Amino acid sequence: MKEKVILAYSGGLDTTAIIPWLKENYDYDVVCCCIDVGQGNELEGLEERAKLSGATKLYIEHLTDEFVDEYVIPCVKANAVYENKYLLGTSMARPVIAKKLVEVARKEGAVAICHGATGKGNDQVRFELGIKALAPDLKIIAPWRCNDTWKMSSREEEIEYCKAHGIDLPFDASHSYSRDRNLWHISHEGLELEDPANAPDYDHLLVLGVTPEKAPEEGETISLSFEKGAPVALNGVKMKASEIITKLNELGGKHGIGIVDIVENRVVGMKSRGVYETPGGTILMEAHTQLEELILDRATLTCKKEIGNKFADVVYEGKWFTPLREALQAFVEVTQQYVTGEVKMKLYKGNIIKQGTTSPYSLYNESIASFTTGDLYDHHDAEGFINLFGLSLKVRAMKMAEVAKKENETK
Repeated sequence: MKEKVILAYSGGLDTTAIIPWLKENYDYDVVCCCIDVGQGNELEGLEERAKLSGATKLYIEHLTDEFVDEYVIPCVKANAVYENKYLLGTSMARPVIAKKLVEVARKEGAVAICHGATGKGNDQVRFELGIKALAPDLKIIAPWRCNDTWKMSSREEEIEYCKAHGIDLPFDASHSYSRDRNLWHISHEGLELEDPANAPDYDHLLVLGVTPEKAPEEGETISLSFEKGAPVALNGVKMKASEIITKLNELGGKHGIGIVDIVENRVVGMKSRGVYETPGGTILMEAHTQLEELILDRATLTCKKEIGNKFADVVYEGKWFTPLREALQAFVEVTQQYVTGEVKMKLYKGNIIKQGTTSPYSLYNESIASFTTGDLYDHHDAEGFINLFGLSLKVRAMKMAEVAKKENETK
């Protein structure tokens, strides 16, 4: 029997062309594994295509709920945003995919895992760090880095390669955006986006929604309920997190929310320009942030922002299966113990507008915060506080005045 390789299979032209390439260059039996993390109709016709291309078997693993509950929600709780804009849509999905690839490799007794990520991108790092952390004994094959055997550099060449191996596929050579989609988001790269001087062609580009200019003239008010930092209900209706995100994607897309045009710093050292659509995720992250404003004390909130930035870096760099991610997440979980309540927002032409936030654990005290403060706060106490709080400033100013005086006396 031949040795087996597990191919991370999307059904696109790249991973389809990899099947005969693996058989030709490694003489492996190719077992394809497609991971469903909410990419929708991209899964249609995969089994027939994989078998037609020479695969011996195809796994389609439906992991949308696992992706949301175990990877997305921890990032929401952490308020993890990379470089202030990117909500980690692709980054969060890679570890759950790597984990399942390893599980299938063990089940099939495979000796290697193959992925179709390029040698310039982040995904090669994320896939391979995940595989190394979970199965250090497995060989990893990355065709785009195999310059001696992978000779294809265009869609035209990939199509011709498939035809030469008796594979006639419903692909054409027309170039389009490079996209990655899951339940949380869709990313767009390529075409006019490769030049940061160009404006995105949103009419051609957008998939999940519309621009704010094309959004309805009437706003829409919604409410989100959280328990211990996790979303549990939309507009008062209890549902699982994946269902909430699905509904929020529809609402956010309708109102032009969550479109981000960013030039980001990739792990491999280059800058990359892309457009991300994250309508539901943008609403969810904003609601969670608003709720934390009420509940977390100043010191915890300040520290959590730093942890959130570090958490985003760790996820972006593919270091999910590390002690550092576990430690950061443990800190976040402690902060979420009382992040429970309801957030109301109006969605209007790309904006998310506060409509009121409530929580049984709110630290906002009206009798303290209002101008007519009650017994808990005496205005006169502020004088002593300011004297102590500003003592170091006053001492330094006195010292500098003393130094200046001596300098003037010696002149």
